[in-house]
Amino acid sequence: MALTAETESRLYRSLRVAAGAAAHLVALGFPAAVAVLARPGSSLFSWHPLLMALAFSFLMTEALLIFSPETSLLRSFSRKARVRAHWALQLLALLCALLGLGIITYNKHLNGKGHFVTWHGLTGLLAVLYAGGQCAGGVLLLYPKLTKNWTLAKLKLYHATSGLVGYLLGCASLMLGMCSLWFTTTVTGASWYLAMLCPLVTSLVIMNQVSNAYLYRKRSQH
Repeated sequence: MALTAETESRLYRSLRVAAGAAAHLVALGFPAAVAVLARPGSSLFSWHPLLMALAFSFLMTEALLIFSPETSLLRSFSRKARVRAHWALQLLALLCALLGLGIITYNKHLNGKGHFVTWHGLTGLLAVLYAGGQCAGGVLLLYPKLTKNWTLAKLKLYHATSGLVGYLLGCASLMLGMCSLWFTTTVTGASWYLAMLCPLVTSLVIMNQVSNAYLYRKRSQH
């Protein structure tokens, strides 16, 4: 029996809600698992994986999910309140990422190791720098008069699109980190594959959210 348009719409919405709920669980569960593995405080290095997982898995994911119409934890709040929460979470994510970057750089200096000589290191550096630029670019949304030649709708679209790129960079850095010697010797077998799925799940959910927002804006213009 063919599905009606209404049934398909309900099914699609249910899938989006389930995917969003999974993203929330992964966003919190992944840093928690990293904390157990790294045992923060046991060494200087131990803070690096935890801070980066908090930045790119938890804080940044939640900052983006705030605008999800189905799975936002602040759905009942005003748009203004959600924007403020987004800003706060993004700034916290940037601070955690900068601190994590500073710690690993200093730790390598103490151990006489090269800086940014692996794909993980290079991608991580790019992700942190990009996050800083993205936060700076977000100021234009707070003060749109600074860009007289751009409409607020275009600024929002470009900010969301560039933010997605930055988020994917952060997830790529996490995945490359899970290919490091420290992680592969600590996590093996099926657990390693399960860990690799975590950034993939949140990335797919966020990409779907951004693409749907783009399509909604495009339809509203016609």
